[in-house]
Amino acid sequence: MKKTLCLCLMLAMLLTTLIVPVSASAAEITDLVTYQLTSQEMSHFNMFYTQSKTESDILANCLDTLLTNDSTGALIPCAAKSYSSEDGGQTWTFELNEGMTWYDYQGNYKADVVASDWLYGLEYCLNFAKNEAVNVSMPIETITGAEEYYNYTKDLTESEGAEAAKALGLEKFLEIVGIEAPDDLTVIYHCVDKLPYFPTLATYSCLYPVSGQMLEEMGADGYRAVTYDTLWYNGPYTVTTYVQNNEKVLTAAPNYWNAENVKRFNTVTVKMVESDAVAFNMFQTGEIDNITLNEANLTTIYNSSSNEFHNNLVETVPDKFSYFMVFNFTKRNEDGSLDENWNKAIANEAFRLSIYYGLDMTNYLSRYNAIDPLACELQTYTSKGVAVAPDGKDFTEMVMERTGIKPNGETYSRYDADKGAAYKAQAIEELTAQGVEFPVEIVYYIKGDNQVAKDTADVLTQMVSDYLGDDYVKFVTRTYVASSVQEVLEPGLASFVTPAWGADFGDPINYLSQYTYNTVNAFFTEDYAHLDTATDEKLIADMETFTAMVAEGAAITDDLQTRYEKLADAEAYLLSKGLLLPTYTTVQWQLTCVNDYSKIQSAYGVQSARYINWETNDQIYTTEEYAEFAR
Repeated sequence: MKKTLCLCLMLAMLLTTLIVPVSASAAEITDLVTYQLTSQEMSHFNMFYTQSKTESDILANCLDTLLTNDSTGALIPCAAKSYSSEDGGQTWTFELNEGMTWYDYQGNYKADVVASDWLYGLEYCLNFAKNEAVNVSMPIETITGAEEYYNYTKDLTESEGAEAAKALGLEKFLEIVGIEAPDDLTVIYHCVDKLPYFPTLATYSCLYPVSGQMLEEMGADGYRAVTYDTLWYNGPYTVTTYVQNNEKVLTAAPNYWNAENVKRFNTVTVKMVESDAVAFNMFQTGEIDNITLNEANLTTIYNSSSNEFHNNLVETVPDKFSYFMVFNFTKRNEDGSLDENWNKAIANEAFRLSIYYGLDMTNYLSRYNAIDPLACELQTYTSKGVAVAPDGKDFTEMVMERTGIKPNGETYSRYDADKGAAYKAQAIEELTAQGVEFPVEIVYYIKGDNQVAKDTADVLTQMVSDYLGDDYVKFVTRTYVASSVQEVLEPGLASFVTPAWGADFGDPINYLSQYTYNTVNAFFTEDYAHLDTATDEKLIADMETFTAMVAEGAAITDDLQTRYEKLADAEAYLLSKGLLLPTYTTVQWQLTCVNDYSKIQSAYGVQSARYINWETNDQIYTTEEYAEFAR
């Protein structure tokens, strides 16, 4: 389908106008202007206290961690000039570059960057009183003593008060945690086992540095509430202007240690806008340099060969996030009582599989890509590129070999009308015997003032009616006012939600561990699926089986091929039971002066957000030019 689409676009361009090469006067952009939606505004400037793109997209440009990625996704040096392991991956040594410094938002020197800054960073991350439990799941699973220190600070907070834990420096931390800085330019991590993927974690928030001198000056509470003009920077940019819900300006740091080797913009201005429609108007007037098109604007441009932007339509590079449907297994009604009808239904495997196989989700994917919806099709929980086995296969390929479901670009590959109908009949028989009443209500929540969400809900309503039948299920859309977490997730009111996950490091365990049963920090299991309070014995047994399969694969650290084979078995089992339904990955249409293929590409970590080494043009790229970039 995508090949046909590209040919149609090219033919339309040839029939309407000759493609004019980029003007000889075209030049690279020196001061980039882009945008974010106000709903994506950052709420703080603390890298350790975020698991959200809203903060990390900016802060990744302000701070250098040990390693980064290049435009192919390969790990490359950053603050560390080299790294190695002498014992097969259980101990990792990072050698730092000389001459790195900390500076304030105006570029004034504050201190040298030294190895102990990584000790202070990990201590802050793991200290419950300082950072609660944010970003702790990765280090406690990989670094010796990290879980013990986290529990120590949590117990101390509860027994002697938070101030006692906040007063902790490095002494107790170094007694417990497997990290050391034998000199100012060497950081050593001791892992719980041989972990060949550990260096990929060195690109993520939990292993960022923080200046010990800054912490001494402002204290734990001061750093928790740090602002752009009190933060110390060591990265390519500083934030020189921040007006909440208006704009933020990143300026190339004048004394950045790696300035000669990294191409930067003089400034990057991020305009905050209420909607993509507002951003499109700004793009038309030349106020911003790129725009992701909403459905209305895309359709208008695509269907009119005379539109000024018709020859400039290009697709975005697939992002690193996978979106999936997470069922709520302990749903409650708005009065707080248990929704027994739904809870019995969703605990039934045949009911889940009737949804898994019985829905053709093409129209839903059209909400994210109206021209080429199947470009967004996703049939695995884990995202492509997170891990590649020694035999050269991407981990997602290994999963799809086991499920037998793989996008083909022509039809929605999971849809199987016969299977869906058979499982529907089975579910009706089994659930009727349990006293379940049909149709079963599927309750979906959207923000009340969000028209885009309303339109998506309407598509889902029609899709469920068409494919599953009004006699079987009834799709009900309800609204919340401000916070989906406080108003919907925490009280457990929705039948399902469609969250996203992007890997924090380069191993599938980062996905799978978020959905294991009765384990610490299993994010989706506890906070979304509410499986920790489910009571159905068969459901619990299936989750225990999946969890044991994950543990078996995770325990294999000296044979990556076997590790990934076992973990692929686990993910395929999860999907085969309909316990989680992959939905989409984001591939949108855009108009842009930026070559996305020159950006950092990584399926894990936060480095993809860095505004470095970008190729740009002050003329809008054409469809033909982007086709060359994609080769």
